[in-house]
Amino acid sequence: MIFGSISYLNLLPFQVFLKRALSRSQIQQSIRFRRDVPSTINRAFKRRDISAAFISSITSKKCHCTDLGIIANGPVYSVFVVPGEDEIDTESATSNVLARVLRLNGRVVIGDKALHSFLSGTEGIDLALRWKEKTGLPFVFARLCYNGYEKQIRSLASDFSRQRIKIPQYILKKEAQKRNISPKELLWYLKHIHYRMDHKSKKSLKLFLKLSAKVS
Repeated sequence: MIFGSISYLNLLPFQVFLKRALSRSQIQQSIRFRRDVPSTINRAFKRRDISAAFISSITSKKCHCTDLGIIANGPVYSVFVVPGEDEIDTESATSNVLARVLRLNGRVVIGDKALHSFLSGTEGIDLALRWKEKTGLPFVFARLCYNGYEKQIRSLASDFSRQRIKIPQYILKKEAQKRNISPKELLWYLKHIHYRMDHKSKKSLKLFLKLSAKVS
């Protein structure tokens, strides 16, 4: 099994969980990881080069998916449109489309670099917040989907959704240092992310996919 992993802070709790879960699993020896930005993971998943991954919600419509996602019910602080000429973020798929759905002009910036820019004082429009203001719904940025190993992936998704993941201090410090933020800021950011797709999340995703078809 090859598991695609988005190389952003928003998946750190799942990555910590997965490491622990696999240490107790029979599939530990057969799993490999491929870490990259969302747009690259999407392409690899479509080619079936990877078995499972959190893929961008805009590309997940016809895929086999679990009820795990990367979800923000209000501001996410890592997906912005900032002033300037219209420009997509080449690492993104969903956020570029969301900016068009919301009819926002400017430069799309996502991920850890967007979070760091916000914490450094850069101003912009938080796309998850704007979606919430427009629809009253949370926004689903990505979904855990699979090309194979359905039983194992669904079992992992179910186990993760029932647990509250505590990030060890050594990982917290390492990841914060890597991104040039403080551990306190890292934990603050993760409070704005959740992963279990409820009724409102599914309703939101359905609406986003419907609206995105009109701007594609």
